[in-house]
This record gives sequence, structure tokens and C-alpha cells, in this order.
Amino acid sequence: MAGPPLFILFLRLISLVLPRKLAQLTSFAAFFLTGMITMMLCALYGVFASILLRAVGYGGLSQWTVARAFKWSMWLFTGVTFRVTESGKIEGGRRGGEEALLTRPVVFVGNHQTEMDVLMLGCTFPKYTSVTAKKSLKFVPFLGWFMALSKTVFIDRANRATARAAFDSAAQTMRTQRQNVFIFPEGTRSYAEEPRLLPFKKGAFHLAVQAQVPIVPIVTANYAHVLNVKRKAFHPGTIDVSVLPAIPTKGLAAADVDGLVKKTQDAMLEELIRLSHVSGAGNGVPLPRASGVEKDEQGELRRRG
Repeated sequence: MAGPPLFILFLRLISLVLPRKLAQLTSFAAFFLTGMITMMLCALYGVFASILLRAVGYGGLSQWTVARAFKWSMWLFTGVTFRVTESGKIEGGRRGGEEALLTRPVVFVGNHQTEMDVLMLGCTFPKYTSVTAKKSLKFVPFLGWFMALSKTVFIDRANRATARAAFDSAAQTMRTQRQNVFIFPEGTRSYAEEPRLLPFKKGAFHLAVQAQVPIVPIVTANYAHVLNVKRKAFHPGTIDVSVLPAIPTKGLAAADVDGLVKKTQDAMLEELIRLSHVSGAGNGVPLPRASGVEKDEQGELRRRG
């Protein structure tokens, strides 16, 4: 059992003396191994935590407690974490940030960059929240067991009928148990080195309309400067996450989903570009017109950009 940690320590030590390119690769390998081992250990903890929490009637907290364990473990072992920031936007009197995170039940939607988004979930999502995952993960030891015990919504992308049934069940759970659901509407990781989004799939929005619950967009700043999978590079750091105001779906029907998708994606892309300037890594993308941002905060954001 001491073998993997010692090997990771060895990689970190030799990265201090190796030439730059080799040091970058060994540092990346150390981070990757640390993340995998930490996730598996937290998933194992999650199996027992889920059984216990379900036995006492608090099964909806399973993913939250494991998420927080993963958050602090990764911060301790790798020096990387995500922090929630206030976007300054107001929509229909609703604010983002912590206020939006405490709204229940909702469908959270977020941009999907790399495998490290699992840590973003660990640092961000609130109590009584479950994720969606592809069905094949259900059979992964420890991780799949934990997910099955903690109300994960498994989606079989190859089977439209079973995918629809999974969303029907999720909508019912959301209404009766006030359980949130987190979905990455891009459907796959972008591995983007600049602030951009892939086209959105509609499943999350159909679910929100079906359950008649709000959509809360969560936008993670582009973090290629912290983890760049294409270049095999990793550097410790803190990554900003912006929670936008909830978008209501009350009274909407299936015919309104296309407009809901566009509204959400436009808001998220604008915020993603803004975050890239606030963090000092604008990548040459023009700062969007900050509609909905309070005037004093708008001026500050542009100065910081």
C-alpha cells in the first residue's frame, strides 16, 4: 500500500532536478496518479458513508460529504482547489453566488473542461445534489458502487428509451425529495486552452422543464494554466467558479427548450470570457458587454481585465 505514495513522492522530488520538459511530464504524472488514488479512496469512503446515511434517512447527503472529502484531500495533496466567486449579475431580482447554490431543487449545469472537473464538483455543489454519469461507470469498483448508492442518475447514451426513463425518474425525485441534479450539457470534455464552450445537448433542459425547476448555470474559469492535458502540464493553483442567477422554467414546455438552451449557453459563454479577464488570462478574447452586472462592479471587472 505504501508503493504508490512513495512512487508519487519520487516523481515530485526528481521533477525538481530534471530538465524543464521532463520535469513538466513527471509533475503531470504525479498529479494524475495522486488524483486517481485520492478519488478511489474517497469513493471507498463514499460506499460506507452512503450506506450509513441511507440507513438514517439522509441518503441525499452522500455525494456532498464525499465531494467535500475529495476537495480537502486534493487541496492537501496537490495544492489545487476551486473557489466560488460572485458574478455581480442580477436577473429578475435573483442573485448568483451562494444565494443561487442554496436554491432547491434545481438543475445545475456547468462547462466541462477536463477530468479535474470532478474536483470542481467537490468544491462547489451543495447538499442534496447528485450528478449524472454514463452507465458504464456503474460497474467501476468503488466509484461505481458509491455512485449507485448515492442517487447518481446513470444515462445510457446509446439507448434513447432508457435515457428518457432515467430522466423521468430523476424529475420525480427532484419534485418529491427536493434533490438537485448536476449535468455537464456539453456532454464531453473540451480540453480547451481558451474560454469556449462546445454545443449543448438538451437533456438537462428537458429535465428542468419536466420537473418545473430552475436552471442554475455554474461557470468555471478556463484553467489551462493550471492543468493542460494536451501539453501534459500541471501547476498548483486556485480556480474561480462563478454561479449565475437561477433561470426559471415555471410554465415552460418542451417547445421552449431550444430558447432555454440558447439563453443559458449565451450567459455562460459571456461569463466564461469575463472570468478569463478577471483571472488575468484573457487569451485575446474581447471582454463581453457585461449586461446585468451592477455598474460599480462592471467598472471594477473591466479595470481588472
